[in-house]
Amino acid sequence: MTDRLDNANPINLLARHVADTRWEDIPQEAIGAAKTFLLDTLGVAVAGGGEDWGRRLPAVAADWGAGEQAEVWGTGMRLPAGNAALVNAYLVHCLEYDCVHEGGTVHALATVLPAAMAFAEREGGIGGGEFLRALVLGMDTAGVMGMASKGPMNFFRPATVGVWGAAAALCALSGLDSEASINVFGNLYGQISGTLQPHLEGSPLLAMQMGFNARAALTALDLSRGGLQGPRDVLTGRYGYFALFEGGLHAADEVFATLGSQWQAVNFSHKPFPAGRLTHGAVDALLQLRKAHGLTPEQVERVTVSVPPLVKRLVGRPDLPDPAPAYARLCLAFVAASALRRGRLDVPDYAPECLRDAETHALAARIEVVDNGNPDPNAIVPQHVEVRLRGGGSVEQEMLQVYGSPQAPLGPEENLAKFRRNWGYGAQRLDPEAGERLIEMVERLETLADMRELTALLRP
Repeated sequence: MTDRLDNANPINLLARHVADTRWEDIPQEAIGAAKTFLLDTLGVAVAGGGEDWGRRLPAVAADWGAGEQAEVWGTGMRLPAGNAALVNAYLVHCLEYDCVHEGGTVHALATVLPAAMAFAEREGGIGGGEFLRALVLGMDTAGVMGMASKGPMNFFRPATVGVWGAAAALCALSGLDSEASINVFGNLYGQISGTLQPHLEGSPLLAMQMGFNARAALTALDLSRGGLQGPRDVLTGRYGYFALFEGGLHAADEVFATLGSQWQAVNFSHKPFPAGRLTHGAVDALLQLRKAHGLTPEQVERVTVSVPPLVKRLVGRPDLPDPAPAYARLCLAFVAASALRRGRLDVPDYAPECLRDAETHALAARIEVVDNGNPDPNAIVPQHVEVRLRGGGSVEQEMLQVYGSPQAPLGPEENLAKFRRNWGYGAQRLDPEAGERLIEMVERLETLADMRELTALLRP
């Protein structure tokens, strides 16, 4: 058992950080980033409601129990808080369009935001400033957990790491002290799930794992409130998270020491394209070459994309003639070919006729993904794209950063344009004026008296 006074144990450092951080301790840069990604995530979730399983999941979840505690975004349906969190988490991640912490390989807000919003609706009276504080702490927690993980990714880290951020946000919203927060983390640990097999096969279960974990965070909080005592040494213990999920390879001591001095909210990246983040370097490179050289598919003899091992392993999969959308979004050859053909990559580009498009697949067959031998098992850059042209010659592009990262960010107008497009992609029509009010509300969120005013704008 962990020494309860051990200041060096990462779980104790994390619990104290969550319990003791005040609003005035958080830099405005981190608050601003949390607002930006809050708005982005809500827009992505609305668009996710138009995806096939996103349309069907709310009705399935409605049979899991009665209660109208929290909103299913973009539908007008209300469910028990845990089930609403599950559905909304799926909607956030199902299009592969949600923000990501690249250093930790974690889509934190897919679990953090649905769990925190469902709790805020269920409890009521939670103001915007209080919510932002919890959101920043959730992003912080997920970021350091991901960065501390140093082994090759064998579990679906966006789910298995993101859920720690969800639990941290709930502890912050509940005003728990460090001891009570440790107990929440303990009760969470027994529920964590997320494998890479759905990623490999392109199954919608991949995004469902975000939902399972968002619901698990709420369950852990409620169990702890009810008096269930969980294990304590759940990060670095003999059978703790880093031993079992990350193969014992971690830098927890080094990374957790940065809590309170380095704020991870500012290190999140936008996803400018609805595709696996590891495909974005190639997509952006080809779009740049298309713009700079007038590159057309007819000119392309061969494309070679040189990438770190993680990219090759997770998105260097073979193209299929009629792929499932979830598979296509994680196939570098398909999304790169689609972008080069159309000069864009957006939500409508996964319609059935686009997924079966013969010219896109013919171009994808000429795109090869090769391992560049990078020794870092979690690296996603640098990437290099070379296009050999028919008739001789070639053009190439070196990608040292990925578009949308803090080093190559989207501008404010690009962020808003993405949100407005997504607002129109939902299963049900949402009022454009409500979308504009939501933008304004998020901008002044710290003045909001009750977060339920915000979720009301997400109804058709």
